[in-house]
Order: sequence, then C-alpha cells, then structure tokens
Amino acid sequence: MIHAGIEAGKTAVITGAADGIGLAAAKRLASLGMNVVLADNNASRLAEAAAAVPGDNLAVDTNVADRGSVEALAEKVRERFGPVSLLMNNAGRGGGGDALSNPEGWEAVLATNLFGVLHGVQAFVPDMVKSDEPGLVINTGSKQGITQPPGDTAYNVSKSGVRSLTEGLAHSLREQTKGRISAHLLIPGFTCTGMMTRHFPQKPAAAWDPEQVIDAMFEGLRRGSFYLWCLDNETTWETDYRRILWNATDIVEDRPALSRWHPDYADEFAAYVKSG
Repeated sequence: MIHAGIEAGKTAVITGAADGIGLAAAKRLASLGMNVVLADNNASRLAEAAAAVPGDNLAVDTNVADRGSVEALAEKVRERFGPVSLLMNNAGRGGGGDALSNPEGWEAVLATNLFGVLHGVQAFVPDMVKSDEPGLVINTGSKQGITQPPGDTAYNVSKSGVRSLTEGLAHSLREQTKGRISAHLLIPGFTCTGMMTRHFPQKPAAAWDPEQVIDAMFEGLRRGSFYLWCLDNETTWETDYRRILWNATDIVEDRPALSRWHPDYADEFAAYVKSG
C-alpha cells in the first residue's frame, strides 16, 4: 500500500495540474481509480490536461493566489465528491528576482508559491480532519528552498516558506489526528516542467521527467517519509547530502551567508564534497 489516503473511489485535488508534475500526478492517481480534481489558472491547457486524465475527473479554473478562488474550488469539490483524501498543493511560478529587484515579481511569486499553498491547506484540510477518514497533504517545495542557490531569491524564499509551513502542518495534523492524516513535502530537483520549458527548447539531459518525480514521491510515501526528496540526472544523493549539511552548518561554523558560493570558501567546500 502506498498510503491509506490513496485508494480507488477516493478523491484527490491537485493544483498546478495543467502540466508538469501536477499533470503527471493526476494521471497516476487516476490510473489507481481515484477521482481527480485538476485545478489550474491556464484554462486552455487545463482542458487539454483533463481530457488526458481518465476516469471521473473535474477541471476547475483556479487562481491559487486568490483565497476566494480556492474557496470556490473547495465548494465545488465538496458538492461533487465530499471531503478529499489527497490534497496536492503543487501550483508554482518563478520570475521573482534577487532581494534588490522586481517588487511586483516578488509579490506574484509569494502569492502563488507560498500563499497559494496556505490557501489550499486552509480551504480543504479542516474538512479532511472532520471526516474521520485517512488522508494526506503533499505540498510541492524545491531543493532551492533548502540549498538556497543565489539568483532568484524570491523563489527560494517562497519555497523555504512552503517547507516551514508543511513542517508545521505535519506537526498539527499529528497532534490532531494521531497520524490519520499526514503532510509531506515534495522536493523536486531539476525537472522538465512547463516552467522550465520556457528556458529550454528541449528537455535537458540533466533533468528528470515529471513522471520520475511522481515515482520518487510514491516511493517516499511507501516508506512513510515526510521529505519526499527527488534526484535528477546529474546530481547524486551523496552530493545533495553534502550540500544540505554544508548549508546547515553555516550557522554553527559562523561562515558568511551562502558560503558555498563565497570565493573564500570555494576550495574548502569542494574538498568537503569530495570527502563524502
């Protein structure tokens, strides 16, 4: 069994479901006999995605950055299927920038990537708690929210927030439901999604397909893992492991912020990675 909340006849809601990881999840869950609700704010792609997902599915044009839109989604799902057993807050976007630029981009990224997750949690999870049925929440984070590469700081901040939100949610659900409902953080690496194809004319060899991310997600759920860590075609777990530990010890070692990219620590970091 993958998880008690994943079962034929039960209902899954997926945001950002028009392509990429969300669509791959929708197809996989539908193949297991679940009712699938696909939510996205790209109406044309959403219709195409819904046509590609078999079974009893519902497609709803939804802007996760708008709390009212998510609450309307929840009401439609409630009327059609009742409480859901799987909620996957997956909608995301880039285009933020560093800390000194693009205030409009920052607002858009945080509204979708962070508040979109919060809106989904608050619109759906209370009914899941009341239902007395098993369930799970999967929030899509990113390695960038953990290893913090410089560049799109807005994206990093949003995904760091998703990590903190999901960790807190997991604790609250454990306290309130004694494990009946669980929360999990999906952590993709370099993945060929709709967001990435804007920058690459074809799939980079280093990138995973969305289906591989879903394979890793299911494997993690079978293990009962909270952190559903994914790899890609160029980075091993050993390298990820060393990067995570290095970042975490910046504080206790009193190194500069993001010392992994600091020229004074380049040789030390390279040696540290090789030592693993």
